[in-house]
Amino acid sequence: MNEPRIDALLPADMARRAEYIGVSKAEAPILSMFSLAILAGAFIALGAIFATTVTAGTAAAWPFGVAKLLSGLVFCLGLILVIVGGAELFTGNNLIVMAWASGKVSTRNLLRNWVIVYVGNFVGSVGTAVLLLLSKQYTFGGGAVGTTALSIANGKVNLGFLQAIALGILCNALVCLAVWLTFSARSTIDKIAAIIFPITAFVAAGFEHSVANMYFIPMGLLIKAFDPTFTAGTGLDLSKLTWGAFFINNLLPVTIGNIIGGTVLVAAIYWSIFLRDKK
Repeated sequence: MNEPRIDALLPADMARRAEYIGVSKAEAPILSMFSLAILAGAFIALGAIFATTVTAGTAAAWPFGVAKLLSGLVFCLGLILVIVGGAELFTGNNLIVMAWASGKVSTRNLLRNWVIVYVGNFVGSVGTAVLLLLSKQYTFGGGAVGTTALSIANGKVNLGFLQAIALGILCNALVCLAVWLTFSARSTIDKIAAIIFPITAFVAAGFEHSVANMYFIPMGLLIKAFDPTFTAGTGLDLSKLTWGAFFINNLLPVTIGNIIGGTVLVAAIYWSIFLRDKK
């Protein structure tokens, strides 16, 4: 009797798995795709909630790097839920480009997946922010959680346009590398281990993730709009924290950067190495 292989897949096999998964994602029914995208938005939001809560009030107590490291470690919850739970995340789906470059996915199906998943991620992320607002969880820790949420949102809308693109490129290079590494996995533990370091690195370094920002910034906007008393008590200057700034100053450039980072720095390079000659 042949024993099952337990060693990790090698990169060439990972590339073929990436093609297969890309085709499956691109050809999925619209309703299933959208529903799984909503789940992914909610999962990433849960990771963001975890990170916000754990790092609330740590600025004065811990060195900057230690607080960011802890934030990154707990944020990994989001991608672990996406990968193990089988949800559809826009940034990770940039790897569908590998199947597209091999001619196994049409441009129409590639763009259909990206648009549907992006919208679904937005619905799941913002919906989770609304639910958290209703729970008033942001008032926990003597208001430290809400203050941290407002500070995070405010910092993100004050980024420069080119800066946000560059931070988005760096972010999704790491996110797609995390997803790429999970293609080598033969067990759930393998997948989780592959996710931890790349995701911790992007969060700790302060890189920008479009889907995470679909939670982080709306959460700050909702607190500002619906609890002005709490907001005033934080003493933060939130004059630039607006919905317009969210879409124009952050979400647009970060999304552009994420696409470049995922498709060019990861998908295109691995495709050219392992799949180009087999097209």
